[in-house]
Amino acid sequence: MALITGAARGQGRSHALALAAEGCDIVALDVPKAMSVLTYPLASEEDLRLTAKLVEESGRRCLALPVDVRDPAAVQEAVEQTLAEFGHLDVAVANAGVVQTGPLASVTEEIWDTLVGTNLTGVFHTLQSVLPPMRAARFGRIIVTSSMGGRMGIPEQAAYNATKWGVIGLARSVALEVAKEGVTVNVVAPCTVQTPMVQPDPEQEVPDELIRRFARHNPIPQPWIQAGDVTRAVVYLATDPGVLTGVIMEIGLGSSARLP
Repeated sequence: MALITGAARGQGRSHALALAAEGCDIVALDVPKAMSVLTYPLASEEDLRLTAKLVEESGRRCLALPVDVRDPAAVQEAVEQTLAEFGHLDVAVANAGVVQTGPLASVTEEIWDTLVGTNLTGVFHTLQSVLPPMRAARFGRIIVTSSMGGRMGIPEQAAYNATKWGVIGLARSVALEVAKEGVTVNVVAPCTVQTPMVQPDPEQEVPDELIRRFARHNPIPQPWIQAGDVTRAVVYLATDPGVLTGVIMEIGLGSSARLP
């Protein structure tokens, strides 16, 4: 049984379908309303229902819940519903995240609070809620979504990158806390992924100027990767027998080769 935040579309939906194919029932969470400071539309409840439909068509059960990870009570309630419905929780993918680009001078308090609240505090809420039942069962696989922006500095992404560096420190520290209890905590760090977050218009064939600028520095000359590229890493970590924890898997078109 796998709980996935940010599961209504993009990477989260891809992870849900792949884990369902591995035999997992799914609890799919996603934010139920828009965030006014963002410049792109978030997933809708219809998107979340479609994820559930696709999982169920694959032969697995899916509980779809509109949950804002910034709300600790809502996240805790979702975990309690998971346990009531399925009796156990084996895998948690803390995937929910938002992005806003621009120079630091343009980052308002509201933008900062939205990014930190979703990308960092939302992961904190998720880990706090899923860890108790996993520790009690002495089994759990937790995967946290960071970014290659959490591995390097990128101009015009300072606020976003701060959250993605933060989740790595959070995940690796928790990995050490629970390493002897059958629970692993690992991180995936993708570069730009072609999802509605960065390409709201599916008819748009080329990335915007910011993404083109990033792509010029990729050793592998592609502007972005696909959700399935990240999902393969998620499935690998979710099905690991328990020897990997505190690992950062970089899916970065070769950009990690530039790091020390």
